[in-house]
Amino acid sequence: MPRDHPDWIIERRRELGGRIADLRTAAHHTQESFCEVTGISRRTLQRIESGEADPRYSDLLRIAAVLDIRVSVLTD
Repeated sequence: MPRDHPDWIIERRRELGGRIADLRTAAHHTQESFCEVTGISRRTLQRIESGEADPRYSDLLRIAAVLDIRVSVLTD
């Protein structure tokens, strides 16, 4: 995967990370507790929420399942 993404991709990745962080906190999860129930490492979650990393589809499925939402809520 290229390291130099266009600005619009970087912005969408930040939006996704922010949405995940907002939904996680609204569900009263700390990063630590969320990682325990999703099986995602804390460093990976930190990188996703800050917009530094593209989450795997399997990570999005796990996040959505714990939050009891559809993946499309995260990505739209």
